[in-house]
Amino acid sequence: MPIVRFRYITFLLALGCAGIIIAIALNRPSPFAFLDYSHAQSFKILFLSIILEAIPFILLGVLFSGLLQVFVTDEMIRKFTPKNPIAGVLFGGLLGLAFPLCECGMIPVVRRLIRKGMPAYIGIVYLLAGPVVNPIVFTATFAAFRSAPEMAYARLILAFAVAVIIGLIMHVFMRKSPLRDEREPQLAVHSSHGDYHGHHHHNDAHDHVHSHKPKHDHSHSHGHHHEEPRGSLSSRLSAMLGHASDEFFEMGKYLIFGAMLTAAIQTIMDRSVLASVADQPLLSYMAMMAFAFILSICSTSDAFIAASFGNVFTGGPLLAFLVFGPMIDFKNMLMLLSAFRIKIVLALALLCFILVGLGSWIMEVWL
Repeated sequence: MPIVRFRYITFLLALGCAGIIIAIALNRPSPFAFLDYSHAQSFKILFLSIILEAIPFILLGVLFSGLLQVFVTDEMIRKFTPKNPIAGVLFGGLLGLAFPLCECGMIPVVRRLIRKGMPAYIGIVYLLAGPVVNPIVFTATFAAFRSAPEMAYARLILAFAVAVIIGLIMHVFMRKSPLRDEREPQLAVHSSHGDYHGHHHHNDAHDHVHSHKPKHDHSHSHGHHHEEPRGSLSSRLSAMLGHASDEFFEMGKYLIFGAMLTAAIQTIMDRSVLASVADQPLLSYMAMMAFAFILSICSTSDAFIAASFGNVFTGGPLLAFLVFGPMIDFKNMLMLLSAFRIKIVLALALLCFILVGLGSWIMEVWL
């Protein structure tokens, strides 16, 4: 019942956000005009910049997700996914090198990979590491910190380490599928730890933990639920676009809602508060991670924001900003809640906050 309520509330709020977009396009006063003209203009600019920055990456993500659904079989996913958990988390952490997607586009792709047979803990590692451990983000960070190139290497290393540690924790403790129950059935994900089963008519995934490797015909029978019919190329392309459009509209309402709240918070937030805690060892890390969470900026451009604070904060808090933001921010947390169970999302946020803060504090010596 709470999930149903959450969906309807989010849908209504998304409609309200759509009204704001129309008002902006028609140059009408925004609902935030009661503040003052400068605040209203700032809100419009921030809101549109977040939407315009994120939509191309979401489109790329949902198209790639549709491609996976229609053209990549479950057996192919299982064949190329390592069975050993250590090799699995390393594989997930480096997957961003081959498929460099922004955090906005990662969620539909990872959800699709888990449904098609990738062990959930590997998908989560890719979800966390992919937005940072990829050549595009590394190049952007290197360009932003020309005078301190070690920041680009530290960002990549810390993001990879945090994602791998969280992946191992999830492998040990996660007993159910992390995905929310949705319209289509969820695939049983076989790993050396156990099987994650999701069903169309149940809100909770049933967990059957086996001490032995599942038989081939057992895994094949589960994978068969997600095999697309072998039709003509045009029909398969049509199916791919259908899957992509469904996921785009599903993710889009969370993006619009998140962008509206993020822009409103940024509009009223006094950034001088950040400078006031810059000389506080613990608060400076927490403040920069909170700022990254609120800012919700794309991982391909957040390095330039961090570099602008280089004369205020030391390297450790800047690194915390660069690593925590792409993993967990306000905008993508709402999108995560549309795909993953609430407990999983909260656990990921807490683990990321602790490990990124601790790791950036340790790496402060190098920076």
